[in-house]
Amino acid sequence: MMQPFIPWAWRDPGLLMGQDPTLLKRRDESLEADEEAHASLAGYDVEATDGGIGSIDEASYAVGEAYLVVDTGPWIFGRKVLLPAGTVQHVDHVERKVYVDRTKEQIKSSPEYDKDTFATPEYRDRVGTYYTDSYRDVPPPLR
Repeated sequence: MMQPFIPWAWRDPGLLMGQDPTLLKRRDESLEADEEAHASLAGYDVEATDGGIGSIDEASYAVGEAYLVVDTGPWIFGRKVLLPAGTVQHVDHVERKVYVDRTKEQIKSSPEYDKDTFATPEYRDRVGTYYTDSYRDVPPPLR
């Protein structure tokens, strides 16, 4: 069953709190790292479905407005991209990685991040529409 894609909402807020079921065995090994990760995902690496794309500069956890700003470094000529929280498939606090459900090409083709206008409704509509349109079949959240 296809689940609706909501770009600016976390699929499973429990992922941010270290409740990712794939990490349950490893949590005991790194409880302290998990606790530190709750405060911010800044500095985490970001993995697209086909490989790494950069690292998180900043993250917003605001309800209905959550996003990641990712610095792609030299991968796309130092460009930053805005990824709505809905693109996050899971978070690995032990490895300090965030996995998104888009390809490198989809992220590279996204609307350009502009620090001066990214909070405007027009920009967020454009980015939200891009990611919704680039993603037809939303996989269910990891359980």
